[in-house]
Amino acid sequence: MKMGFIELANYKVISFDKIPSTQKYAHDMIADGRGADHIAVLADAQSAGRGRYKRTWVSHHGNLYVSFIYKCEERDARLAYSVGVAIAETLIAFGVMPTIKWPNDILIDGKKVSGTLIEYSGRFVIVGVGINIKSNPTVNATYKTTKLDNYVSVTRDELLNKLMRNLDKWRGADFSVVRARWTDLAAGLNRSVKYRGETAELIGINENGALVLRRESHYFLVYGDEITMQ
Repeated sequence: MKMGFIELANYKVISFDKIPSTQKYAHDMIADGRGADHIAVLADAQSAGRGRYKRTWVSHHGNLYVSFIYKCEERDARLAYSVGVAIAETLIAFGVMPTIKWPNDILIDGKKVSGTLIEYSGRFVIVGVGINIKSNPTVNATYKTTKLDNYVSVTRDELLNKLMRNLDKWRGADFSVVRARWTDLAAGLNRSVKYRGETAELIGINENGALVLRRESHYFLVYGDEITMQ
């Protein structure tokens, strides 16, 4: 396990050739008092990467695996959208046109290219981001993935540099602006989705970051639960 330190785009970047999980390392830093705002934990590969709902995140060499530590006094459902827009805008800067699957999975041509894991720890929030650049995992026939190399030539460090700047931009933006941009990029708006086994129409997000769904004339709000595109 080789460790390195660099300063980049107002972040202190701690880099490794391979560790179990950038997310776990960030949690450990906070637990033992080394956590601080604007730290990025970066790995060339992970042996135990994970996504939402404790799913395994396949982490081969050549992709971007990074966890950002930010000061955060309270949980905020709106953060997921700021992160999603920041990642999407990063890809757009390199000539790729993505969409965002609620809340912040990034798709290209309907295939997942990036995922995010947001976890809170004490006075901090950890934002874990994985972006497929050189390779993409085969999960199953219905869960399609892709990689940036299919669309554009970009290095991991170029991607990271732009992503860090966009995260600062969109985390600091008024949520009305974030919400409007997220809506522009959202996949599946006004279409049917599965929520808790039943069909509903995806309407959008409200000013507090809740997902708005509709069944017939009944509107209801969703926080954190998973939805499936039809």
